[in-house]
Amino acid sequence: MTALEVMPLPDRPGVRASGEITAVTRSSWEDALAELAERHTDVSFIELSDVAFIDVSGATALAVTVMDLPAGRVVVERPPSHLPRVLEMFWPNLRIEVTPR
Repeated sequence: MTALEVMPLPDRPGVRASGEITAVTRSSWEDALAELAERHTDVSFIELSDVAFIDVSGATALAVTVMDLPAGRVVVERPPSHLPRVLEMFWPNLRIEVTPR
């Protein structure tokens, strides 16, 4: 069984995730994204350097969250290498800035 841990970033608005984002952990991921969206103002950060894998449903949850934000943008930091390609392929005009590993 894969585990996912998501916690607030201590120094800026956003969250840090570690583990894997899959069907098993999707509800925790979606809960964390919902909380992020509630607190979002101008820029939110999602730190993913300790995430080994994010499946398409996890990427979809991220994309839907960003699309539902009224304004601002989301910075995804150091995601798994496949995530930027998936986001660009399915949601090319999202307000997501990706900082690669």
